[in-house]
Amino acid sequence: MGVFERYLTVWVGLCILAGVLLGNLAPTWFAAIAGLQVASVNLVVAIFIWVMIYPMMIQVDFSALAQVGKRPKGLILTLVVNWLIKPFTMAALGWLFFRVLFADWVDPQSAGEYIAGMILLGVAPCTAMVFVWSHLTRGDPNYTLVQVSVNDVIMIFAFAPIAGLLLGISDVHVPWETLVLSVALYVLLPLLAGMFTRWRLQRGGGTSAVDGFVASLKPWSVLGLLATVVLLFGFQAEVVVAQPQRIALIAIPLLLQTYGIFLLAYAAARVLRLPHDVAAPACLIGTSNFFELAVAVAISLFGLQSGAALATVVGVLVEVPVMLSLVGLANRTRHWFAYG
Repeated sequence: MGVFERYLTVWVGLCILAGVLLGNLAPTWFAAIAGLQVASVNLVVAIFIWVMIYPMMIQVDFSALAQVGKRPKGLILTLVVNWLIKPFTMAALGWLFFRVLFADWVDPQSAGEYIAGMILLGVAPCTAMVFVWSHLTRGDPNYTLVQVSVNDVIMIFAFAPIAGLLLGISDVHVPWETLVLSVALYVLLPLLAGMFTRWRLQRGGGTSAVDGFVASLKPWSVLGLLATVVLLFGFQAEVVVAQPQRIALIAIPLLLQTYGIFLLAYAAARVLRLPHDVAAPACLIGTSNFFELAVAVAISLFGLQSGAALATVVGVLVEVPVMLSLVGLANRTRHWFAYG
């Protein structure tokens, strides 16, 4: 894990402070950037999101799909958690906290936007950082690759319908054309670009060429994320200064969701008697989020200054320290998966 990834939460925190400071000092700059939109897509943010996502998509190897039938239980566990459990528990927690428990502290419109941001996080299973979590738990890298590849294929078709369903149930208006456009722009096109790049690199230099190219792009990917955070909090500067407690309110259900989903998946992996090098990555994949996608879609659907965008960025803030704590838990409980 590189310096950027290991201290991602620190960098995000510093960018939050920078964004809030700049947003209050130079609000006209952010207003000008906010106006650079085409079809509800902010062009500046779209560039930053692509800088984030493209290197991740190069890592996905669809030739691994030929191994789907091997050791199916771990893959089935990941898919059930990612697509049949996690989105719905996230929506339920969002509703419980922002419509009931925190109803006296959050106005109804903001509550709906925070729920929407949580739903978008819940429907976006992790793609890139999964490889880091798998490596840290000594997971089977080939099996992890199969899981990520299958998830990405499913995400192309399932993200928009599930997100639209849960947003509709939560009484959040969904502009379907924008949702579908977001999936095409931030999932399908980067995935196709990544596949083409991987194919060209492998023809020229094999797997080592792919790994070297991805490694060279990783710092740019993180910088794209951090620049997006600065922009988002620059747009949200007035709200954050006036009501800083909002970040803590959003973080509480996100933390409960993350730890709860992991423990559920980990217990299921034990019942299924999965080996640890499959169980740990499977549970971590089902727990973590493709927050880059969630941020991009939240901006497209609800705007740069929306509560939904703020909720997805809070997801970035809590993701890395929480996932590292779960990696530690998985490593300390390796003996649970030594079956007699």
